[in-house]
Amino acid sequence: MTRTDFFCRFMEAMEINSATLIGHSYGGRVIIKLATRKSIPFEIENNSTEDEYEEINNVPQSVPLQSPSVFAEPKAEETPEEKEIEFSIEENQAIEKADEEEFKLYDPTKDLEFYQKPTLDLFKTYAPQQNINVEEQNKNKDRIVEVLNNFDVEITSIKATVGPTVTLYEVTPGPRVRVSRIRSLADDIALSIAAKGIRIIAPIPGKGTIGIEVPNTKSVTVPMSEIIGSKKFQDSDFQLPIALGKTITNEVFMLDLCKMPHVLVAGSTGQGKSVGLNAIITSLLYKKHPSELKLVMVDPKMVEFSMYAPIENHFLAKMPDATDAIITDVKKVVETLNSLCVEMDQRYELLKDAGVRQIIEYNDKFINRRLNPEKGHHFLPYIVVVIDEFADLIMTVGKEVETPIARLAQKARAVGIHVILATQRPSANIITGVIRANFAARFAFRVSSSLESRVILDSNGAEQLIGRGDMLIGTGSDLTRVQCAFVDTPEVERITEFISKQQSYPTAFLLPEVESEEEGNDLSKVDLAKRDVLFAEAAQIVVSMQQGSTSFLQRKFEIGFNRAGKIMDQLEVAGIVGPSRGAK
Repeated sequence: MTRTDFFCRFMEAMEINSATLIGHSYGGRVIIKLATRKSIPFEIENNSTEDEYEEINNVPQSVPLQSPSVFAEPKAEETPEEKEIEFSIEENQAIEKADEEEFKLYDPTKDLEFYQKPTLDLFKTYAPQQNINVEEQNKNKDRIVEVLNNFDVEITSIKATVGPTVTLYEVTPGPRVRVSRIRSLADDIALSIAAKGIRIIAPIPGKGTIGIEVPNTKSVTVPMSEIIGSKKFQDSDFQLPIALGKTITNEVFMLDLCKMPHVLVAGSTGQGKSVGLNAIITSLLYKKHPSELKLVMVDPKMVEFSMYAPIENHFLAKMPDATDAIITDVKKVVETLNSLCVEMDQRYELLKDAGVRQIIEYNDKFINRRLNPEKGHHFLPYIVVVIDEFADLIMTVGKEVETPIARLAQKARAVGIHVILATQRPSANIITGVIRANFAARFAFRVSSSLESRVILDSNGAEQLIGRGDMLIGTGSDLTRVQCAFVDTPEVERITEFISKQQSYPTAFLLPEVESEEEGNDLSKVDLAKRDVLFAEAAQIVVSMQQGSTSFLQRKFEIGFNRAGKIMDQLEVAGIVGPSRGAK
């Protein structure tokens, strides 16, 4: 029977003159406004006799339906029944409103809700610096024009743009001048100006001019506080913003690590490579909450990243059995990288179960409570892997370290794992074709030869840089010259000290353990009579979730690695889980 048929039969049975069908309220109930006959006493519902009850309810099935006119508008005069029903509707609306207030989005920052990001006063204050020397600019401009005229190169205009380290002179050639002719005069122009080294951009992309970059006699330091405090950085909506410094036009240069998605940093010793890595890490610490970002640091030199040790429980990630979060033992690097590959595979399983393709979509679903945590879903923080000296790793462990890095570079972008690889030896046997193919973004500091420049950037130019943070950045076909921001070691120490004094997690972010297939587990000494007190609960969780590992039990019960491993051994001997396959 349809709702309309039921409504008409109900009116006929109750001898109702008119009524209005309101609709479905909260809970699926049908609300009807009634206007009863005046001749029927109001108490009839409670005081009717048994005969009257049967007369009302035993209505023949062949009673003709009322005309659709029963849906007419209600009378202006309200009866007590109408007032009572309208009050019920208001109650239902209040219940719906209360339910909406109770439904709140998941906030990953609530675990450390009192955490405060570092402040700008932690940086060193620099005195204002003047980087424009009008006399020097006019002198260089006249000498450039003189050299071009001496070689019969006609130009129609020349314009100078002064940057922190170099000045860009934009030359508009005449209609019959070949671009290669001006490019071949680079050494002659450098000789005339007596500059350390010039770089010619012929032509400038997007412009009908040729650029001649001439180093300034006195370079200007770009403070990191000026970059972090800029409106461009503060208002940025990048997922992983990296603020590097200033361009030739004195604009703040920023990139999104999520879009690059992996970075190769190279340069000779003492040219600003370590400062550049600190600038990258510092910009991430100033922008992200500890629940949103985790860092894996590999430091074979043992001294470059030691200043970040105090923020282990806030931002760092490590293996469950590792004593220090910053990896200095070369033998542990391969194990950590393989663990990251396991983490990558596990994240892809979560994305597949959620029906999404990227970490942004997955976290958005989880924040909106559309994924069930009881099925293993959880908020996924970004993981940034920073490797300081890649050449030492290649010389020590060779292909064992190159293979997991190549895997991460090829697949890890979608699940929020990004790699920053740095080396002071940019040769072809260190930066192999596999690495170059998967690291699209290149940061090049000064190198000694054009051959090393081509290894890093696939083009010349890095050998013409003047050092002290002067760098070329390539994220595609174009190269951008940037003066890297300067952040000193005491500044980084003040930042990490500020973070370390705040509320933190109990431990660092734990990566999945990787079990060697060769070693295996000796289960002959496992005594089920001495089961762990968490054995039964662990068995129920593993069976219900249909997955189990040592790191899984660590996260569920917040216990140590050794205890979780013993529970897994007991579960295997009891036949609840099968033998281990890698990390599963």
